[in-house]
This record gives sequence, structure tokens and C-alpha cells, in this order.
Amino acid sequence: MPLVAHNELPTFKRLKQEGTRVLAPNRASQQDIRELHIGLLNMMPDAALAATERQFFRLVGESNPIAQFYVHPFTLPELERGKEAQAYIDAYYEPFEKIRDEGLDALIITGANVVGPRLGDQPFWEPLKAVVDWSFEHVTSTLCSCLATHAVLQFRHNKVRVPQDDKVWGVFPHRVVDKLHPLVNDVNTRFDVPHSRWNAVTPEQFRDAGLHVLVESEVGVHLATSADGLRVVFFQGHPEYDTVSLLKEYKREVFLWLGGQRDGYPPFPANYLGPRAQAVLNEYRLRLDAVRRENMDRPDFPEAQLVSLLDNTWHDTAEAVVGNWIGLVYQVTHSDRRMPFMEGVDPGDPLGLYSD
Repeated sequence: MPLVAHNELPTFKRLKQEGTRVLAPNRASQQDIRELHIGLLNMMPDAALAATERQFFRLVGESNPIAQFYVHPFTLPELERGKEAQAYIDAYYEPFEKIRDEGLDALIITGANVVGPRLGDQPFWEPLKAVVDWSFEHVTSTLCSCLATHAVLQFRHNKVRVPQDDKVWGVFPHRVVDKLHPLVNDVNTRFDVPHSRWNAVTPEQFRDAGLHVLVESEVGVHLATSADGLRVVFFQGHPEYDTVSLLKEYKREVFLWLGGQRDGYPPFPANYLGPRAQAVLNEYRLRLDAVRRENMDRPDFPEAQLVSLLDNTWHDTAEAVVGNWIGLVYQVTHSDRRMPFMEGVDPGDPLGLYSD
């Protein structure tokens, strides 16, 4: 929660210049401190549906020890589901129509599985556009994750993602390039973020679209915002990932290779597995080679042995950024969650970052 500049103490001005969020007394007096309602549009496939749900719920829940959050999960009926996943959705998820009528303070949109090269051909394309268009008019801020970022850059800014020669896969060091934006307030200027994608929206595409790039690395932009600084927040990486998420992806790729569904044995995710973990997996590959030669039963993947060898170098920063995001929403959202901003907030510059 922000400081209130209740007098002329010079420290307030200095902190504001450094990027710390400081509210004027008249703005603070207008805030209605209440629970926040956050939507989660979960477009992930069946196998990842519950895990992705937990990851984002965890980030929201850990972001502030005082505030109360109601997180409303929903999905798109156009996404094909298996019987078990559909029963789960029917039991626990809300229809978009209900969420739209009751309103949200903030919205998170996950990634999704894509079949084929064109985003515009996906079954979720038009329904996702409808959700995003609604959110931009009625929700204080929308956070887009990876595939959702690529989709919004395409249909709102005409920036088509670029296929990569190799999969961007692993944990990569990033650097804050705009230290004054309150989303990165009190965040380490260098930190790690997991990525897992075959495509990228380049830094040049972000900037050509008039967006504000806040964090980037050798593998491109991770964190950016819409031109107004808040209405849309873009993640290209996966800061929500659990410590074991990349390991589970690697396991899946190994089994695809074993079943003849991918060419070549998968490489290790970059900067993720230490020497001991790599040694365990190299030994496992030798056992799999024997399986293929001699038609033996597949040995169990050594996941339990590897878990204790993994490090998580991204979650604290992810929690801090999401905490900053939710704090900013708190400061400008309307007391009626069907309306995006409290009275007096400029939708074109809701944080007052770019006003003269």
C-alpha cells in the first residue's frame, strides 16, 4: 500500500522521483478500501488447467497480507475439453456472462495451446478478443501471460509474433530498463524469469506499438505495459511457474521422443539444471537408449530424485511485481467493480506518470 504525503516533508518528493508510489491526501481520501475481485481467464489445456490455476492464485494470495481477494476463474467454451476437465469447469468455474455482469477490478489471462502457425485460426481467437475488448472498457487493469500477450499485440496493435529458430526454454537473467515505473518499485534490478515458447514479440515490436518496456533480457521483453502505463500489463515469460514446472515440461518432451513424436532428444532447459541434476538425467537417457534397443519396459522418470536439486530464482520477484500491480489497481479502481476508475482518474494516464 502506498505512502500518503500528508505534509511537505521533502522525503515524499524524493521517494516519488525514485519511483515509490506516494499519494496526495486528496487522492488517498477518495480510496474505498475493500476486497478486490480478480478474474482468471484460464485457457490452458486440461493437463495444465488446475496447475496454472494454483500458480496464479498463489501469486495473488501472497501479494498482500492485508487485502482480501476474490478470484473468479472462467474459461472459454470454444476450447475443447475432456470429460473430467469439463466436469471440473462446470463445478467450479463461472460463466463469463456472470463475471461481465458483476464486474471485475482486475483480470489475468493465461496462455493456451496453439495448433498451427496462425493465431487467428485458433478456436479461442474471437472469444478472446471479445473478453479483451470488454476488459479494456470495464476493468481497471488486465495482465496478459505469454500467449495472451502475443494475441493482444496482434489484434490490438497489429504486431504479429515472430517464430524462433530454437525454442526459448529455460530460466534467463533479466534487467529492469525503466526503474521509475511503480510496477518494478522495490524490485531487484536484475532477476530471473522462466520462458517456454517457440515465438516472440520483439522489443522493436513492443516499442513500435507505443508500449512501455520495463524488463528485458537476451531472449527479449518480459514485462511491458500499455501506453497509459496500467490498462494492460504484458508478461512474455512465465513468472508464475512452480519450481518443477520446467522439469515436468522436460519430462513430457522426453516421453514424446521415446514415443517417436518428436525428432531428437530434448536439450536441457537453459540455466535451470545444475551439474548433479544433469548427471542424473544423462544417466536416465542411457537407460532409455537401452529401452529402445532391447524393447524393455520404460524406467520411471527420476522426478522425485531431482526435486531437491532444483533452485527457484524467480518467485520472490514475481510476487513483488504482482503485488505492485494489485496495489496500483487498489489505488485507482472504483468502489463499484463494474466501473474501472474512481472519479478524477484519467483513463489515459491513470497513475499520473505521463502528465505534464
